[in-house]
Amino acid sequence: MQQTWRWFGPDDPVTLADARQAGATGIVTALHQRNRGEAWPLDDVLARKAEIEAAALTWSVVESIAVPESIKTRTGDFRQRIDAYKASIRTVAAAGVKVLCWNFMAITDWTRTDLMWRLPSGGYALRFDKVDFAAFDALVLKRPGAEDEHGSDLMRRARAWLATMPEGRMAEIERNLIDWVPARETIYDRASFQRQLDVYKDLTAEGLRQHLFAFLREIVPVAEEVGARLAIHPDDPPFPLFGLPRVVSTAFDARELLEAIDSPANGLTLCTGSYGANPANDLVAMATELGPRIHFAHLRNTTREADGSFTEAEHLDGDTDMIGVVGALLYEEERRTREGRADAIIPMRPDHGHLLSTDIGRKSNPGYSCIGRLKGLAELRGVMRTLEHQRSRTGQQGRPSHS
Repeated sequence: MQQTWRWFGPDDPVTLADARQAGATGIVTALHQRNRGEAWPLDDVLARKAEIEAAALTWSVVESIAVPESIKTRTGDFRQRIDAYKASIRTVAAAGVKVLCWNFMAITDWTRTDLMWRLPSGGYALRFDKVDFAAFDALVLKRPGAEDEHGSDLMRRARAWLATMPEGRMAEIERNLIDWVPARETIYDRASFQRQLDVYKDLTAEGLRQHLFAFLREIVPVAEEVGARLAIHPDDPPFPLFGLPRVVSTAFDARELLEAIDSPANGLTLCTGSYGANPANDLVAMATELGPRIHFAHLRNTTREADGSFTEAEHLDGDTDMIGVVGALLYEEERRTREGRADAIIPMRPDHGHLLSTDIGRKSNPGYSCIGRLKGLAELRGVMRTLEHQRSRTGQQGRPSHS
């Protein structure tokens, strides 16, 4: 697999030089200053590509050309925004960047309640806490129907926690939930967030799924035309938030999406952390079954709790069999090579990372500090090298087996 690194552009405190020193050869980035649904200018794309190549790296994956809310809801200027999206696909492909990671999450993008969860080691992790979320959703935002959705036990715990919560903690939870994500199309306050929720109030999961399929029917032919590969990222977390529908959360969802628009250009980002936060998903089985349509991999791990809360774990710990996933992806690369596929090599990146050592106290995007990701990439590289070495020594053919 090609080892890549997420970079948020020239303002990212973690530099291209840091990425290269971590051992990455590819960069995953976007024109984050153009994330409001406009078409990307070729000059801007070429300038970004030149900046990456000047650091002796390759722009391997676009992540992401943002999908405006109007496209997801098919309201307002959605037709104009779809045309702009098609133009951006053509532009990045003309510049030689052919893998596009994107998502169809309603409003929130990826969501955590805690961006600085203290670990026993002294480092910090990202965390989603169901009690924190229920306290904000039902008792602060006061979303209609929220209490019934969360259930009596969770609401009892949420009320008790809100009554004893340290001063300032709820404001922090609110900021984490609705207004911080880097490169999001829109930054919300409570009032604007509620207005956007109102736009979705009559849109069911099946309705959003059909909007997703309708969008794919428009953009997949463009990707086919220019030789691009679309890789949809799953919902994160992989369950409904704020009453909003989720339609890319399970193996079933992924299978339905691939079957609905059956084209090699329509594929997946296998995010082991996002899918892995749902205990119903078997990531090794998904990597094996869906491997031919996996165009990109985010490799990270989570430790789940009984109530649905989860904490981002070490890359090789947590509830996902990361060694099994890597083995399945390496087998898929071998299979593609035997078929003569031009896209035999799957780009991967260490997704997120703990905040560690001298990075603590330094400015960075949550989950995207340097040392934690460097550590994760080194661990994943070790797994890949070991599996490749074992297979080369034994001449093993067929699917890998791992204990």
